[in-house]
Amino acid sequence: MPEYHPPLAGRNALRLDFNENTHAPSPRVREALSRLTLESFTIYPERAPVEQVVAAHLGLAPKQVLLTNAVDEAIHLVTFTFLEEGDETLFAVPSFFMYDVNAMAMGAKVIRIQADETLEFPYEKFIAAITPKTKLIILASPNNPTGTVLTREQIHSIAHAAPQAVVMVDEAYFHFFGETVMDDLRADALADAPKNLIVARTFSKAYGLANLRAGLLAGPAELIAHIRKASSPYNVNGVALMAGEAAIGDTEYIDWYVDQIRTGRARIEKALDHMKVPRWTSHANFVLMHIGPKHKELVAAMRARGVLLRDRSSDPGLEGCVRITVGVEDQIDTGIAALRDSLAAIGWTPAEVNAPENPEDEPKEVREYE
Repeated sequence: MPEYHPPLAGRNALRLDFNENTHAPSPRVREALSRLTLESFTIYPERAPVEQVVAAHLGLAPKQVLLTNAVDEAIHLVTFTFLEEGDETLFAVPSFFMYDVNAMAMGAKVIRIQADETLEFPYEKFIAAITPKTKLIILASPNNPTGTVLTREQIHSIAHAAPQAVVMVDEAYFHFFGETVMDDLRADALADAPKNLIVARTFSKAYGLANLRAGLLAGPAELIAHIRKASSPYNVNGVALMAGEAAIGDTEYIDWYVDQIRTGRARIEKALDHMKVPRWTSHANFVLMHIGPKHKELVAAMRARGVLLRDRSSDPGLEGCVRITVGVEDQIDTGIAALRDSLAAIGWTPAEVNAPENPEDEPKEVREYE
């Protein structure tokens, strides 16, 4: 089982590295938290009432929703519930490192399907890798760290091809994409909708509650019932429950923030194109760019200018790649200006993208969480 190493130290700068909300949660969160009393901290948290609110927001029955300690716990609960030693779990890479950590902890055989240089989801190879031993399939759409997505038809096809497996669709970045398979879980879903889908969502990204750790799983009631048995009854703390309920009800704020991110994402992609920095089209709140051997130098130069980026070179197939989180308007101004100055400072040119790594460079870091 690998260990994750989140590089959290020294982040007192513009946080364009961890795909967090870089602005603030809904003002309703502050209003809700202002009603906390000291006595409230002495009471065990009650999850069910907030699950009812979240279920209504999603158009589902309460028994179809389980609140979790962010998507991290959601992944853990799904792997714990549906995987046994010797089972196979299947996901595409590069992707979220916690899929590896949790599946390997259960003793499952991990089948990783590598994307090609386009980083598009490797659909044909993925379908071909499904076997009778496949018991859990994880699909991230949009995917971190690439920003690529699957179509609804692809998700359905994969789920129908593996009726013996649970298919978890990680929609942590759903708001910035806008397409979802959550509708397939509703009572009025089409008859041919897969019955083995589970959807994971988080309050850490668009809702801006990363510090409170709140997420959810939604799916058919019979599958969620099994996961609920594996979950602690007090897994989500009362502050997170109160904040999550307030945040999910403020659709006006979410619409504003998502518009900021989509506009900012387009600005970053345009700026990268102008600077001739190769990049991939993103459907999330970040953009992945290809820098080449000077990836570490760029990250260091940006930090010196007060802006944090994430080096993704330790991910499979992403050698020389760096990821930038999309912020709100003034943060985009700062980030683009710093990026332009940093590229000049390190003497970067487009020709260096295909240059080989210096063999005397330090060995690659251990893969990092997020």
